[in-house]
Amino acid sequence: MLYHITEWLRAEGIRFPGSALFQFITSRALIAILLSLFISLVSGRRFIRLLQRKQIGESVRDLGLAGEQQKKGTPTMGGLIIIAAILIPTLLLADLTKVYVRLMIFCTIWLGAIGFLDDYFKIRAKRIAQQKGIPYKKGDDDGLAGKFKIFGQVMLGIVVGATLYFNQNVKIWREYVGTNKEFIANVDTTNTGQFKTAFINGKKRVFVEAKSFVTTIPFVKNHEFNYSRLLPSSWRDYTWILYILVTIFIITAVSNGANITDGLDGLATGTSAIICAVFGIFAYASGSLLIADYLNIMYIPNLGELSIFIGALVGACVGFLWYNSFPAQVFMGDTGSLTLGGIIAALAFIVHKELLIPIICGVFLVENLSVMLQVSYFKYTKKKYGEGRRIFLMSPLHHHYQKKGYHEAKIVTRFWIVTILCAIISIVTLKIR
Repeated sequence: MLYHITEWLRAEGIRFPGSALFQFITSRALIAILLSLFISLVSGRRFIRLLQRKQIGESVRDLGLAGEQQKKGTPTMGGLIIIAAILIPTLLLADLTKVYVRLMIFCTIWLGAIGFLDDYFKIRAKRIAQQKGIPYKKGDDDGLAGKFKIFGQVMLGIVVGATLYFNQNVKIWREYVGTNKEFIANVDTTNTGQFKTAFINGKKRVFVEAKSFVTTIPFVKNHEFNYSRLLPSSWRDYTWILYILVTIFIITAVSNGANITDGLDGLATGTSAIICAVFGIFAYASGSLLIADYLNIMYIPNLGELSIFIGALVGACVGFLWYNSFPAQVFMGDTGSLTLGGIIAALAFIVHKELLIPIICGVFLVENLSVMLQVSYFKYTKKKYGEGRRIFLMSPLHHHYQKKGYHEAKIVTRFWIVTILCAIISIVTLKIR
């Protein structure tokens, strides 16, 4: 909003001190980080007090874990702080005409609403039990039914996949590889039509604006892969179906992975902040023609504007971590964890780095796998031996380490370190292949 106001004032020839800052993506991204950090820090304390007055506290299962009873009654639904700290700076500072910004705003609101309903139904179940005067035990079926959560994630996957596939403003630039020097010399420099021109290091370069659906394969020399290659040539008109199915799967998996990871104070928040910072680097690099050319990665027009959204996201997570770090004063709940996971997955598709998710989101992946392996092995051994056996002392994996006697803060810090290592490896893939 402020960005559009300053642009209108500039068009009218009106200048005011500081208006030049709004012309540059880097300055707006930095302002977004500071503003979201300020919003989450200032509003966080007041929101926590509101939750305490409304008695919106977390119910804790008796799992035999150290310190779990101290968490009982801690305010939940703090994800609303994160969502507000993301949306306000984005609406103020980003160019809202860009399709990527609009898509991420939709993702934030959509998954935030699903997570909010899930948290609300859990709180309602607790209050109903209290009104009836019966002991309340937290159960998996207290919140929004699993099928409705999956339905919401599937619908988001369809929206994200269809938008990225069919929207005419979603394009990439590929350098013209023809040898016709006369054509290159005389191509229209006004950047109209299919061919685009740019001067890089004083040399005229010609690019072709393409509607191609490729992804980046890490550590591979010819590092781009087109989804259409997975289908027979006669079926390639239906590549969009495959693309949307992959989008649905990854969004659902990463969103649930973030939800499972949110089991210790600050674990999901800090991990998400690191992951989002990496996607901010990818977005800024792919959105700059000079940087994309230097790194030999695909140039995605208008992608740089997404840096404002990602900056606000990182600032929101860091600000929320002030209250969510051990011992937590507030939990994000499904309102926050589902939202963060879905945003991360959508960002991966926008920057064409979805195959890097197993590396970037390594902690989410391991947490997910630990649950799947534990449940599968328990069922298998129960069927074979008549008694269920376990691989881990408890799943997800962070609870396994709690059972082994590690302090909660140590587990969280080490998971952050692992995420930083995964982030470094992901960034290295830009040059090593």
